[in-house]
Amino acid sequence: MKQFSYPIKRIGIIGGGQLAQMSAQAAKTMGFYVTILDPVANCPANNVADSQIIGSLYDPEKLMDLAKVSDVLTYDIEHIDIRTLHQLVDAGYAIYPSPKVLAIIQDKLKQKQLFQQYNIPTAKFEAVDKLSSKYLIKLPFVQKARMGGYDGKGVVVLKDNIVNALQIPSIIEEVIDFDKELAIIIARSINGETACYPVVEMVFDDNTNICDIVVAPAQISTEIDYKARTIALQAIEAIDGIGIFGVEMFLTHDGQVLINEIAPRPHNSGHYTIEACITSQFEQLIRIISDLPLGITDLLKPSVMLNLLGEKNYRGTPIITGLEETLAISGLTLHWYNKETTHPFRKMGHITVLDENLADAIDKVNMVRDILTVKGTEAI
Repeated sequence: MKQFSYPIKRIGIIGGGQLAQMSAQAAKTMGFYVTILDPVANCPANNVADSQIIGSLYDPEKLMDLAKVSDVLTYDIEHIDIRTLHQLVDAGYAIYPSPKVLAIIQDKLKQKQLFQQYNIPTAKFEAVDKLSSKYLIKLPFVQKARMGGYDGKGVVVLKDNIVNALQIPSIIEEVIDFDKELAIIIARSINGETACYPVVEMVFDDNTNICDIVVAPAQISTEIDYKARTIALQAIEAIDGIGIFGVEMFLTHDGQVLINEIAPRPHNSGHYTIEACITSQFEQLIRIISDLPLGITDLLKPSVMLNLLGEKNYRGTPIITGLEETLAISGLTLHWYNKETTHPFRKMGHITVLDENLADAIDKVNMVRDILTVKGTEAI
């Protein structure tokens, strides 16, 4: 039987946002030492981690500094220096998910080509270097930047013209007439064991294309649930992923499940797992990268998560209205990301509501939407 001493392991996280914050919280609970790399000294994870290296996520020297003080590296954002990560792996440093996996996921075209190669159902797509008038006959379609997109950025829906098209390397996809947007967190260990969290439904804000609420479990048939889990597992095994992955999918009106994209890290659709599952997605990540057994992913109670976004006409120091009334709602937990400034639609925190009845949990979340606002000190 193995013996462990404190710290159980030294974990380095590339990035210091809210995902690193919640990962560090799970790691500290379990007795790990956490170092983060982020250019912002007062980033969300700063108050949780044991130490921080201040620097760019694209700075080879800073990434090497992090590797030297860590037993294993992971990341809370895809947009990092992959070339240096490859060099670190070649030098013997452990990084999960691997740079090889990250190279596929960073590029939406490579993702799509992988889905196509393994016969994983997805929307029809085409690579585009620069959108021109010749594509007018293909309208409507969705255009996605190949690199760098997140939280609705780098995605445009083009219906009647291409005036607002992205003039960068991208892919265009057919517009899917979907019934629901689904997601699932997949855990895959170093030895290839897998665990699936419940399939959830994501509801997106039409104006920002940012996930608004997550409903767990998704209200779908057993057949659709099985189909979604199977497709998601197939995708993660196809990329040989090790870690935690958020897999987004479309459920069409005729019952097809189409994979949209993969995130190689804890995902917004899995925040509910902190309260609602036996093992949160964040604890699961710490277990996986430390080569410890997978935790149980069972759902304890139906739950609904709501993202708390900065109001669209404000920026500056955040001012929360309706906090007392929100926290008086039974079964509700608040997560605040400690970001010093807000701006329109910035993710400032989230709330999760657990209830024996999913409909009641949804009603409570809708109450929060009417009560709680995050404004800034400066109107714009």
